[in-house]
Amino acid sequence: MAATNGVTDKKLIVSFGEMLIDFVPTVSGVSLAEAPGFLKAPGGAPANVAIAVSRLGGDAAFVGKLGDDEFGHMLAGILKENGVSGEGICFDKGARTALAFVTLKSDGDREFMFYRNPSADMLLTPEELNLEIIRSAKVFHYGSISLIVEPCRSAHLKAMEVAKEAGALLSYDPNLRLPLWPSAEEAREQIMSIWEKAEVIKVSDNELEFLTGSDKIDDESAMSLWHPNLKLLLVTLGDKGCNYYTKHFHGTVGAFPVKAVDTTGAGDSFVGALLTKIVDDQSVLEDEARLKEILRYSCACGAITTTKKGAIPALPTVPELDAFLKAHP
Repeated sequence: MAATNGVTDKKLIVSFGEMLIDFVPTVSGVSLAEAPGFLKAPGGAPANVAIAVSRLGGDAAFVGKLGDDEFGHMLAGILKENGVSGEGICFDKGARTALAFVTLKSDGDREFMFYRNPSADMLLTPEELNLEIIRSAKVFHYGSISLIVEPCRSAHLKAMEVAKEAGALLSYDPNLRLPLWPSAEEAREQIMSIWEKAEVIKVSDNELEFLTGSDKIDDESAMSLWHPNLKLLLVTLGDKGCNYYTKHFHGTVGAFPVKAVDTTGAGDSFVGALLTKIVDDQSVLEDEARLKEILRYSCACGAITTTKKGAIPALPTVPELDAFLKAHP
């Protein structure tokens, strides 16, 4: 297939879903009401992954819908500045770009308050999808927020189907945001409704507890989520690294000690690094030593991202990552 906008289809990683503006308090450890001011930070998990990929030298494209407003065009510009193909973006004249206010607790963890009723990303229709760019994907990555309401849910299902038919590896990070769902039961049901399609799945320790209904973060709990199409299941453990599971082996990769300022985007940075490393050669998923190396690299990306405020501004470049790994042999 021909190159699209300077992005070749050979190694293209396409992210599907939402992009929004996170407003992060200028002071950590306070409630939204007590925050003296907010820093405007572009975000949205699938967009974060696309930019993480591009910053690490990969080919990335983003598919989604933004408001035809200043924030929407700003976000499209940020993707472009970061080398992400925006050919899959469309704009909605009637709905605003989504906003999220993110409170940073004193430990750098987050709580969210969203403004989307409805936001433009929720209104993406199957007919608006750029099927050419989706068919060009070697990896197709998505979350679960686009499953919450129609018509975006149907667009999500169509995009997955088209990507899979074209031979893409399907990568899924549920990125649970409970305040956006009508109920916890609905969230669990919809997240699991597409579970068996994905070949690479990343969940956090909190998501593992939520999806299994167990308070145990152990191998038995993780393997209860295994399905026959899966090639790699990852459970990220925050400052403790991650557990990995494949058909033939499983284990743990440790984390890097850093002073966390803001954990926003750390999981997306981790996923972007992983996808950049496996897009060329999926045989690494069957080679434990090589996979551990890649996961160590991915954990380093996640760690660096926690040391700055905001998601996209904190995503590392290759020189930053090389310097960090040199300092943490």
